[in-house]
Amino acid sequence: MQHRWIANLTTNQPSKAKLLYTWASPSNALKQPGVLPISIDSTVLNPEPVLIPFEVSPLPTGPWLVFAPHADDETYGMGGSLLRARAEGVETHLIVLTDGALGGDKENLVEIRQREVGEAARLMGIASLQCWPEADRGLEHSEGLDVRIAAAIKEIGPATVFFPGPLELHPDHRAAAFAVWSALQRLYQAGERPQAIAYEIGVQNPVNLLLDVTAQKDQKEEVMAIYASQNSENNYQELVLALDKGRTFSLPPAVKFAEGFYLFNEADLALSLREVTHKIIDLYQ
Repeated sequence: MQHRWIANLTTNQPSKAKLLYTWASPSNALKQPGVLPISIDSTVLNPEPVLIPFEVSPLPTGPWLVFAPHADDETYGMGGSLLRARAEGVETHLIVLTDGALGGDKENLVEIRQREVGEAARLMGIASLQCWPEADRGLEHSEGLDVRIAAAIKEIGPATVFFPGPLELHPDHRAAAFAVWSALQRLYQAGERPQAIAYEIGVQNPVNLLLDVTAQKDQKEEVMAIYASQNSENNYQELVLALDKGRTFSLPPAVKFAEGFYLFNEADLALSLREVTHKIIDLYQ
């Protein structure tokens, strides 16, 4: 008799999703209410809890060092978490990698964006801010940039390093991810091992860590409003809040807004970011 895996979906509510897998014959499966036979060649696709958390986590260990490709990415991507860090006494630092010169047509845009990020950093309680002069839309994953990033991490001495997720759309966001990853690999080989965490900026990336920023939502809106030079280019504030709302899909109803992150483990740092990203994607297949 041919047997297949069958799945009993016990609820259609994402926050309570649970898949129970049992051996059964197709004929027996059809006799069981709510049970459907699924032929998947002996491979069971991962249920939701493997792909996304169903509860929020505490803040990662501080101090934090956040790498932002552009002035504003730190706020749009994880401004709520930075505000929580301020409230909970976690020391934070920010390095903006590019000059942001191509973010609009305003005169003196580089200076404007530096003033904006300075004010945003002040409101979020960021202890130190550096604005590097890498070319906007020209950020390259190079050995020289890796070395400079590694030196900055070593100087600041964070317990946790944040960088953009590898599935971001903007090429500078992805270049930043690869550059920080390579810098972390250098440090790991030298015995210095801060936590590596990727954060979302413009689109959803794979996440295994969700932080509740419900209480910080209004404050985050205030900080986002500082970036007038960028908000006039697109409806970034609305898009960011939609992303934060969407990240509550698997969470309890009390969580109204959340920010998503991916916490990598030490074994991941032995691989290239490309290899690790493909390993994560394979969980969906």
